[in-house]
Amino acid sequence: MSEQTQQRIDLAAAFRWAVRFNYHESIANHFTLATNDDGTEFLINPFDMHWSEIKACDLIRVDSEGNVLEGEGDAERSAVCIHGPIHRMLPHARCVLHAHPRHCTALTTVKGGELISLCQKAARFHGDLAYDDEFNRIVLDFEEGERIAGTLGNKRILFMVNHGVTVIGRTVADAFDKLYHLELAAENQVLAMSTGAELNPMSEGAARTVYQRQ
Repeated sequence: MSEQTQQRIDLAAAFRWAVRFNYHESIANHFTLATNDDGTEFLINPFDMHWSEIKACDLIRVDSEGNVLEGEGDAERSAVCIHGPIHRMLPHARCVLHAHPRHCTALTTVKGGELISLCQKAARFHGDLAYDDEFNRIVLDFEEGERIAGTLGNKRILFMVNHGVTVIGRTVADAFDKLYHLELAAENQVLAMSTGAELNPMSEGAARTVYQRQ
């Protein structure tokens, strides 16, 4: 099996699992995987296709401008404008998952809403979180995508205010594992906040130790 075939299989599986975990919004949101070293070409879901139906052969390969190099269909403009700059500007962003899972998104709608190291799942992201506090508009230009990439920087998790989250990883499995545990951590925090009781975060040292062992 060729590397590109395996990449397609892995990315298609991520879409199917996202549906199982209810991370999807029908045809909205986007997952991508870079296929060359400089991140100027990547696999992406074709616009107007429900995530539950996406197969490896359905994925399209596009360049950083959104031109289709392989496959049938078109890439959503906002997907290209967000993912293109991230892949191109951040070498560690091989796989980029952008979604609106309910608990992560809930945190982005709370004033000062940040993920706190309340549990071990949350602590695994300690020091690896970036926050974009500017919801300017739906992303339809590369300038805004470059701003988002700059905000993400060397981190691997970006909470986007009033929007959702973007998670990056070395591989599809690496990125999806992060997204899975991130949503669980956010769910735990939302439940804890809903009790109205005082939150009990880990110490800085304990959280750092958990993160370093991941």
